[in-house]
Amino acid sequence: MQAIRKRLLGDTITRDYAPSRIGTRAPSSLPIVNTSQMLPTEIAEILDREFSCREVQIRQITSLLCPTLPSPPAVVLHGLEATGKTAIIDRYLKLAKVPYTIISSRQCITGRHLLERILAACIASVEAIPDFEVKQSAFGRCESLSALVVYLQSLLQGLKKFVLVLDGIDRQRDAPPTLFPALARFGEMISSLTIVCIISVPSSRLLHRPGIPHIHFPAYTRSQAIHILSLKPPAIFLSLNDNYTEEEHDEDRQWLWPRFLVAVWDSLAKGAARDVVQFREIAEVLWEEFVGPIRKGEYGTRDFSRLMVRMRGLFQKEDDLVEGIVPEENQTSQVIKGPKNDLPHFSKYLLCAAYLASYNPARQDPIFFMKSTEKKRRRRGGGGTPGRVPKNRKIPRHLLHPSAFSLDRLLAIVHAIVPHAVPQTADMYTQIATLASLRLLLRAGPQAADMMDSNSKWRVGVGWDVVNGLARSVRLEMADYLAE
Repeated sequence: MQAIRKRLLGDTITRDYAPSRIGTRAPSSLPIVNTSQMLPTEIAEILDREFSCREVQIRQITSLLCPTLPSPPAVVLHGLEATGKTAIIDRYLKLAKVPYTIISSRQCITGRHLLERILAACIASVEAIPDFEVKQSAFGRCESLSALVVYLQSLLQGLKKFVLVLDGIDRQRDAPPTLFPALARFGEMISSLTIVCIISVPSSRLLHRPGIPHIHFPAYTRSQAIHILSLKPPAIFLSLNDNYTEEEHDEDRQWLWPRFLVAVWDSLAKGAARDVVQFREIAEVLWEEFVGPIRKGEYGTRDFSRLMVRMRGLFQKEDDLVEGIVPEENQTSQVIKGPKNDLPHFSKYLLCAAYLASYNPARQDPIFFMKSTEKKRRRRGGGGTPGRVPKNRKIPRHLLHPSAFSLDRLLAIVHAIVPHAVPQTADMYTQIATLASLRLLLRAGPQAADMMDSNSKWRVGVGWDVVNGLARSVRLEMADYLAE
């Protein structure tokens, strides 16, 4: 182990103090060992503590991207969302102190935009290296893959290793078909460059090149997801008193939070949460309501079984799984108090008469609207020709399209259904024009004709539910005047 450490530190010293062709020089005295450079095993131990359940993937990354050993030209990290691909590679490259840059393909709208972002990010990353100078005037517009290769060869000349991470490269919009295979071969033309592609689903036709190392990040299982979230339990109480110390509070929440996560996973998150992030969001939403009785003093922090029986309805409903942009408020506060928009008294009769004129045959008007036949109609219990049962009619009239009627017929039906005499002050024509402007009455004849002509054709513009509600407000039984 000591021999390996000595050899690795020797390689590191050579890398740090070797003369370079761009802006570096060898020191005049003997170099001092750089103790800040950690071994890959030490970096792996740190990553294991920060990222649980990813030991295998961390070992593979440290082996392929070791700062003191050669790396392959391209590496592919694949797996579903929220599995730690970007976070682990970012943290590793920071600890290993390898010059790198990460490009998010979601922020690039075209393939040319991606090339410009790659060049700009690489220049910014190289400029951050101490004792390294970059001439901005040597780089122009990057409009093609050939230009990007030339610029990167000139930029990375003198570096031992540089890592370019392309996050979500398989979802790049408006990408040319040769973009991905060309990027995978950049490492062959530039010896110090390593391309890391982060994708969701691997494909053999994506890079058109065999032999590229692939590191799979599988989705977290039930036990792994619960273990990851249980590392950071939320607070049970918002404030503590003198009788309840911080140590006791930490011990209680570390005991209660994992049991709560098991209940959430088995009831809701197993079929609703796609990843650890959504599982965490669901648990945090339910946690505040779950610990409400504990904060009120009704239950203790260790009464988990009794609390589960009390809050079992919380794990049965799925309202918290539906995301919305409008905050939930009390329904009573959303009730709008104020005057309702209502029609005048005779306008309601006009709409009821228009509905009867549209759905009643004109030949049956004497049966329904003559005063002498009112008692006979009520004794029969509805409209219909005496002694005649319709045999061919199968569809109810209110489901059919309304028929057209004349203005004289409408006014005659209004005078028949109004229980009292219509005063002269009630301007029926003005109210008809108002109902027409509100699209409650529709013109059925030629639009050029006078709308107040006695022979003009009209049609009702509302349905049965609206008319029946208006009729009830004026105490009119529509069933007594409607044909079967």
